[in-house]
Amino acid sequence: MLTRPLNEHGGLRTILAVLEKGDEAMDCLRRLAEVENISAAQLTALGAFRTAELSFFEWDTKEYLSIPVNEQVEVATMVGDIALDGEGKPAVHVHAVLGKRDGRAIAGHLARGEVRPTLEVVITETEAHLHRVKDDETGLPLIKPHRAGP
Repeated sequence: MLTRPLNEHGGLRTILAVLEKGDEAMDCLRRLAEVENISAAQLTALGAFRTAELSFFEWDTKEYLSIPVNEQVEVATMVGDIALDGEGKPAVHVHAVLGKRDGRAIAGHLARGEVRPTLEVVITETEAHLHRVKDDETGLPLIKPHRAGP
């Protein structure tokens, strides 16, 4: 993975990360968030995966169902955020829409993606720190905005 700062204004950065063939996308993004000490950001990406694993949150069981993708796919859309988890460490949350050779698409929560040939990620920090807190109903670590007022 190669990274380069694109912009910095008022202490907030925009960072380009270019993942290379064989990189595992989620692992790279987690490491980058830790190394760069990112506490709140949005991310977008385009590229392709050799294989991937998406998942779908099953409301009734409160579990993620695995969706294996065992073929070359285009990353048509990849969006996500970085927020602090309950221990104050960066947590990366990403959803992706993957395009198959025949034009069909598959989408879900990105659990894993092996890059081939590249994945171009733009990470834009936001001013407020974001925190994930375990939600009692779902058991998921959800962002809870902290703000003044009602």
